[in-house]
Amino acid sequence: MSDHAGDRLAAALGHPVIERISSQLASRQPFEAAWDNQTRLAAVAAILRVTDQPELLFIKRAEAIGDPWSGHMAFPGGRHETVDHTLRETAIRETREETSIDLLAHGQLLGVLDDLAPRSPRLPRINIRPYVAVVRPDVVIVPSHEVALHFWVPIGSLGAPEMQTEHEMEFEGSRLRFPGYRVGPHVAWGLTERIVRQLLGLLSH
Repeated sequence: MSDHAGDRLAAALGHPVIERISSQLASRQPFEAAWDNQTRLAAVAAILRVTDQPELLFIKRAEAIGDPWSGHMAFPGGRHETVDHTLRETAIRETREETSIDLLAHGQLLGVLDDLAPRSPRLPRINIRPYVAVVRPDVVIVPSHEVALHFWVPIGSLGAPEMQTEHEMEFEGSRLRFPGYRVGPHVAWGLTERIVRQLLGLLSH
């Protein structure tokens, strides 16, 4: 990393919002779920950058047959593979593969949020560990075929009432509603909404 790039990252790390998130992550013990051999493991990265203000990266997953999260708003990440010694390595590898962002070369990992699992029995039995990272503002995203779109959203705006909405879907003849956040013309809901809520919770303490 050049001195100039290092200065940009240092400036991001010194922003009051980023300092607050980093401090809160360092002072808490994240919930780590127990799992067995039947549980798949995955990791995602909630990535922040600082331009005029701190922004959070969302991706829209490409449509794919057989993928239960096809077309959803999400964070970069994916399933743990045998090449990964830890879930931290999973988050780093998957982020690089999906967006070309190298979290170690282009930024810094700040900490870990609580483990999550899907609440619906229709979804795969999987445990997801969310990591939080900050990257330089000049990182260039080169999306893989798994990523249809990406959005940087000011994190300070996500708590505003007008950014909160619902996702509606049909299930076994019933109309279900799930809380969500507006991301451009899309809605981040489900696991992604739960991760955003955790992240925003760090700023409310």
